[in-house]
Amino acid sequence: MASEFPVPETRVLAIASHVVSGNVGNKIAVFTLQSLGCEVAALNTVQFSNHTGYRQWTGSKVSAEEIYSLYQGLKQSYLDDFDMMLSGYIPGAEAVAAVGRIGKDLREKSLAEPSGPGSFFWVLDPVMGDNGRLYVSEEVIPAYQALVEHADLILPNQFEAEPRGFIANAESRVLSGVKIVDMDTLKEAIKVLHRRYRIPHIIITSVRLPAPDLPPRHLSVVGSTMTSDLRPRLFKIIFPAIDCYFSGTGDMFAALTTARMRQAVWEEDADLRTRRSWLSGDDVDVLSLPLVRAAECVLGSMHEVLTKTVDGMAAATEKAEATTGLVDGGEGGEKKAHLLRSRNAELRLVRNLASLRDPQARFKAKAI
Repeated sequence: MASEFPVPETRVLAIASHVVSGNVGNKIAVFTLQSLGCEVAALNTVQFSNHTGYRQWTGSKVSAEEIYSLYQGLKQSYLDDFDMMLSGYIPGAEAVAAVGRIGKDLREKSLAEPSGPGSFFWVLDPVMGDNGRLYVSEEVIPAYQALVEHADLILPNQFEAEPRGFIANAESRVLSGVKIVDMDTLKEAIKVLHRRYRIPHIIITSVRLPAPDLPPRHLSVVGSTMTSDLRPRLFKIIFPAIDCYFSGTGDMFAALTTARMRQAVWEEDADLRTRRSWLSGDDVDVLSLPLVRAAECVLGSMHEVLTKTVDGMAAATEKAEATTGLVDGGEGGEKKAHLLRSRNAELRLVRNLASLRDPQARFKAKAI
């Protein structure tokens, strides 16, 4: 009997933030990955009451020593047999380095596996900032730069891919000169990432750049899988923008991409599964790459979940006003309005399993 899950059996180590209420970080990653059939071990890097978009929260960050100690605990009990690792928000440069040690340890372990170097795949979501603003201290940037060459797929947004982020020189922080202002400079930035870090797969998320083929109120993602001589194989997917602010969309994108990449590779020739970084041969056409097929499916799920979240906001507002006393107006009105908007913009995942597992929306990639 065929499995109801689209993804083959997969053990994932998910390293990201955790909130008691709401959907960001590992709260999204664990649910999404499990919904698609993955077994997930969650290593939480922070423990907050709610995400920071509310502008008020309680909780604490996990130290670098605690992060690595938790991994060592898994390892000593032979619970470190992970097929994939997904790393998201990590608080501080020392903690980033600790996660890097975990990723490198799992990589070295995979090289001794009978199934070969393809038995481990690391998806790195470098959560550093967005919309022109850093979320982390400056010292985190070189810490992330030191990790890139050890990952298989990175998912920076447009801001994180610019010179202040990964394209800065890791030793001197001298900028590469690639400032992303249009599609040509974005393509050049991806070339630099492939050449400098030998990172096999890249997806730049939330690209807001004018282009002749970009309709009004649309965004795009731009990705690439490199060839054996480090040349990019570039693609772009255009999708409608939704006029609402959400938290956790990057976390959902990363979790979905982790699962769908595994699925796409397992639907290929079995030989691809044994190759390090699941790197397709140079003869594979851009639009036939597993990364392209994964991204198309991911954006279908994203669009459906975000649309349904917006559709449910009116009812959520009415319920919140009745049960919490949060009303848009009156004493403390501005603060209450913000809290209400933040609560109602939490991504609606639990009641939209079908959108995660089998999205009906389809956005097709084009080679660039």
